[in-house]
Amino acid sequence: MGSEKAGETVIVGNYVEMEAAEKSKGMKNKFSKFFWHGGSVYDAWFSCASNQVAQVLLTLPYSFSQLGVLSGILLQLFYGLLGSWTAYIISVLYVEYRTRKEREKVDFRNHVIQWFEVLDGLLGKHWRNVGLAFNCTFLLFGSVIQLIACASNIYYINDNLDKRTWTYIFGACCATTVFIPSFHNYRIWSFLGLLMTTYTAWYLTVASLLHGQVDGVRHSGPTKLVLYFTGATNILYTFGGHAVTVEIMHAMWKPQKFKAIYLLATVYVMTLTLPSAAAVYWAFGDMLLGHSNAFSLLPRTPFRDMAVILMLIHQFITFGFACTPLYFVWEKAIGMHECKSLCKRAATRLPVVIPIWFLAIIFPFFGPINSTVGSLLVSFTVYIIPALAHIFTYRSATARENAVDQPPKYFGRWAGTFTINTFIVVWVLIVGFGFGGWASMINFVDQIDTFGLFTKCYQCPAPAVAASSPPPSHGLNTTAAAPLHHHPFNNSRSH
Repeated sequence: MGSEKAGETVIVGNYVEMEAAEKSKGMKNKFSKFFWHGGSVYDAWFSCASNQVAQVLLTLPYSFSQLGVLSGILLQLFYGLLGSWTAYIISVLYVEYRTRKEREKVDFRNHVIQWFEVLDGLLGKHWRNVGLAFNCTFLLFGSVIQLIACASNIYYINDNLDKRTWTYIFGACCATTVFIPSFHNYRIWSFLGLLMTTYTAWYLTVASLLHGQVDGVRHSGPTKLVLYFTGATNILYTFGGHAVTVEIMHAMWKPQKFKAIYLLATVYVMTLTLPSAAAVYWAFGDMLLGHSNAFSLLPRTPFRDMAVILMLIHQFITFGFACTPLYFVWEKAIGMHECKSLCKRAATRLPVVIPIWFLAIIFPFFGPINSTVGSLLVSFTVYIIPALAHIFTYRSATARENAVDQPPKYFGRWAGTFTINTFIVVWVLIVGFGFGGWASMINFVDQIDTFGLFTKCYQCPAPAVAASSPPPSHGLNTTAAAPLHHHPFNNSRSH
């Protein structure tokens, strides 16, 4: 306990100095600081909750149609707990690394600690390289998914342009995130982002209940293993949003208080995801197998248009959350990370956006890409690697004795912690990466076979003259566009 207290003193000491420095500067512009510069526990909670559920809110009903409502609910609860645990493990390793470095008089006031640096400091360069590769690839495709979602959503209120053109437009808009220095500066954006997803979730819930069940609705899921594990990996992806945990912690004045924040954020997020996914699935049932975006089935109203617009803004915010750590990595690689000029840093960050833009145009498969990223990247980035890193960091009795943060009694101390970590590694490796990877890749490849790469308008409706003919068979394609449903108040497009 003595070492824990010492570690806490070291960390808090430097952060108090940083906070005092900010206060002395901020007296001239309190209004700007109130909206722009955050580092409290509440800021971290808003960041975690806002970042955890974005466009995936619109694909969870689709996952329920693949899984069935019971499995959908249980897997959300299960992966929510697993995600909260590994976020806690990441926070423990961050505090351990930071404490060791600050005992060596390392100053982080102009340097943002990242996950790969934690792995490097605690376990060496091989762990750093593996962590860096998985983390950067996940965040890259996480940013890609936000761009795809922007194009997919805006199409429901303006189909004068195809989705590829909308991707070009929103890629340029999202590139403006290069001007946001760090996670300190997401204070107002995180708050607004959570309000936006809250509105959207309850819009989906209420609109589905008021709409009622469609004629002949069927709830037949699960029907195929491919569909089941594809849906399960989308939920794995949903609660794997803590790839930016270290950066969010580093933005806190007292990062050792982070431990339970992700769990509390997850509890709130479940009040959004469970009712909305269950309500949309109740109303539309198996129709969701052909509509990966929940907006496509709800009639167009001012409330739906408002939800679409709010989700577009939120996806811009989430793009920044996913891309900012990539900006930091790139800055460090070219020696610009500690540059004081915001304009110079913004200019050097722009090349990071280009491959994201390009990949969003190549793979515009909204829905299936979530499951693929979840199984192949999220499984390792935020579940397997953190659990294994914790086991190897504290494998010796000396390391456990000198640990800054001792596991609590209700987890069974070290034995219980290692048991939980081992279970997560085995479960996610077999179920998430193994079965999930198999199912999601089959589905993803089928999207390529059906629609092709660089498709101009993924799952857009056929021309009106073709609406009377039956839709083509797409084999395993579980997200192909369904026949158009003519509803006097429905201007939506099948997705």
